[in-house]
Amino acid sequence: MNRAPTDRAHLTAPSPWRWAVLGALLATIPAFYVEMLADLPLSAAGWVYGLAACVVGIARWRSPAPRSPRERTQRGLDLALVLGLALSAALPTSRESGAALAFRLLVAGLSLLRMVGIVRPWITRGSLHHVLVLSLLILAGCGVGFWLLEPRAVTLADGLWLAFTTAATVGYGDIVPTTPAAKIFAVFVVLLGYAALSLVTAAIAAVWVESAEREVEREILHELHAEVKRLRADLQTLRDERRD
Repeated sequence: MNRAPTDRAHLTAPSPWRWAVLGALLATIPAFYVEMLADLPLSAAGWVYGLAACVVGIARWRSPAPRSPRERTQRGLDLALVLGLALSAALPTSRESGAALAFRLLVAGLSLLRMVGIVRPWITRGSLHHVLVLSLLILAGCGVGFWLLEPRAVTLADGLWLAFTTAATVGYGDIVPTTPAAKIFAVFVVLLGYAALSLVTAAIAAVWVESAEREVEREILHELHAEVKRLRADLQTLRDERRD
């Protein structure tokens, strides 16, 4: 009779492999650009892709069997990631093959979806500080990426400015991506920027809504206490009349 709650708690408990998967997928981002930009053999980036495939595969193997549609979708995404990362390690370099570059971009998109799923439990109603920290980390990472990839971003401040204007889709035009690597990076920055800024806006709106709801609840509780007090007074009056 008591096994069902335990099973549900086991399914919803955070897996210790979650952070290993997040770290492995994050490592594929610099590997993608190093393999595409540097005149180096694929071995270094290939090892990163292969290690990420192993980590995702082990995490999937140690996870409980999926029972809900969402868990089955996540399992399919993990299996696709394992296959995609393994193939990314075996394909020719992106400098030599446009098809290999397109395939690795697809795998990068799947990795982004998986990373969003990992950090999603942090993003709950009332977690404004988590959302703000996550957004700042995303913008800081994107700024460093632009600083390394874009020749016109001479300083880190230029990279951070380009990351913010790209994420916010403002596009002032003072600094723009010019190299193919920076343009590809800008695509992911726009997607991440939409998500991060939308989360911040939603979290702030949720705080305001919760404040209004708390005020309404206080008024309702105040009225209920006053009504209960009046009822008690009426009951005491009836008791006194009966005694008389």
